[in-house]
Amino acid sequence: MSEEGETLLSVDFEAEVIEWRGPAPFVFATIPAELVGEIRFAARQASYGWGVVPVEASIAGHVFRTSLFPRDGLYLLPVKRAVQNATGIALGDRVTVTLRIEARV
Repeated sequence: MSEEGETLLSVDFEAEVIEWRGPAPFVFATIPAELVGEIRFAARQASYGWGVVPVEASIAGHVFRTSLFPRDGLYLLPVKRAVQNATGIALGDRVTVTLRIEARV
């Protein structure tokens, strides 16, 4: 997320790609529970409301911007169709994600 603000959180994690009732054409990666506290802390300075957290994510070298959103006490990372197609990601796959949250300016 260039030209926004200071990096509040930068983490790498593995997640399974799941389907959830949400806007097609997305699948989702569930953020591991152990990162939820750090994300909530960073979201205090980054979120623009409703618990949604703008992020920059990278999967298999494909960088994209999206917003995490809360679901059942965790967060879901939407993975856009373009990223799915470019990386060959399918439901049930495990992916390595790099996630950055920056402060709003």
